[in-house]
Amino acid sequence: MSIPITASASADVARENAVFRKVVRRIVPFLVLCYVVSYLDRVNVGFAKLQMADDLGFSEAAYGLGAGLFFIGYFLFEVPSNLMLQRVGARTWIARIMISWGLVSAAFMFVHNEAMFYVLRFLLGAAEAGFYPGVILYCTYWFPSHRRARVIALFMSAIPVAGIFGNPLSGWIMDRFQGVNGWEGWQWMFLLEAIPALLIGVATLFYLDNSVRAAKWLTDEEKAVVERAIAEDAAHQTVHGRVWDAFREPKVWLMCLIYFCFVMGQYALTFWMPTFIESTGIEGNLAIGLLSAVPFLAALVTMNLFGRSADKRRERRWHLVVPSLMGAVGFSLAAGWSGSTALSLAALSFAAAGVLTCAPLFWSLPTAFLGGTAAAVGLAAINSVGNLAGFVSPYMIGALKDATGSTSLPMYVLALSLVAGAAAVLTTDKHVVNR
Repeated sequence: MSIPITASASADVARENAVFRKVVRRIVPFLVLCYVVSYLDRVNVGFAKLQMADDLGFSEAAYGLGAGLFFIGYFLFEVPSNLMLQRVGARTWIARIMISWGLVSAAFMFVHNEAMFYVLRFLLGAAEAGFYPGVILYCTYWFPSHRRARVIALFMSAIPVAGIFGNPLSGWIMDRFQGVNGWEGWQWMFLLEAIPALLIGVATLFYLDNSVRAAKWLTDEEKAVVERAIAEDAAHQTVHGRVWDAFREPKVWLMCLIYFCFVMGQYALTFWMPTFIESTGIEGNLAIGLLSAVPFLAALVTMNLFGRSADKRRERRWHLVVPSLMGAVGFSLAAGWSGSTALSLAALSFAAAGVLTCAPLFWSLPTAFLGGTAAAVGLAAINSVGNLAGFVSPYMIGALKDATGSTSLPMYVLALSLVAGAAAVLTTDKHVVNR
């Protein structure tokens, strides 16, 4: 008796879903752990500022410049780093990145003037360059487009997770270890929070696989399922044979613009959240850390709900526009409610839920049309140009805060940036990105 076609197709879909669940369980939690450590080492300077700025006599603008210089190093080394990842393999290169940034991050405990602060922030960006776009590229080896938004949302859950656990941890370390061995609390924080990067960097060499074919934890049948899904997805991409072809693709530059607008809001939150909370009248590093975790908790829930919905409906544009406008509204309300801790925290939570949801959903756009060798360059270029907002945003906030004595004007600028990003998303071709 023959099996009906519909039943056979249903069995194939169920089999494919089971295989990809196995891939998610193996790869994604480890990548999330790597990114939690990465993001914590990148933005813990926001907490260190609460003590370090006074100890070393930094102005708000000096702190903002140093925080942003990370992204200059990031920008300059992003594309070469992604090309190296493609050449030597994700396992070796991601391990190298993590060990390098762990060593540089620990060196921050020796900062004693602005010049040293600036140099180390630049070197940290250079060391970490390539990690994020490298992981995005790595995900394209394992997941087709219609499964990628949820996976990237899970991966980028590391950002709010780093905020939820990292902010209270940073506050606790700074309070608990203040004066131990004659060191300041912020020095201990840089040292202790660098250790996980070194340990996980070594573990990466033994855990990650460079390709589906190299994965010993998949059977030959399961490898075939994954490779067939990737091949079918690649048929819809624009395949660039030469490395620099990506730079001649107009859609790549549109992606750079959109991502720049979103990153403006993202790093405003991660670098300045402790300062925003402190400005409402809260005292004590641990208390600031605990309250700073609330907006990131809201973001963790929202970004995964939107990621699941985007994949289920295979709709990308409005799933980006809505959270970006949420972020704009949240920043605008926070600017007007800065005198109230409760209202300001509610507004920042709404802003964080919107802004941090944009980042994982955004990557469904460029990975829907980029393929071939130049995909490594295209993704790295988008990430590096977009992340220049990580330089502009914290410096802009610091300079305007020095000039006006308030964070209200910077928040309105951030809201405008998010509205511009939402408008740019709507110019994309829905037939290309909605897959």
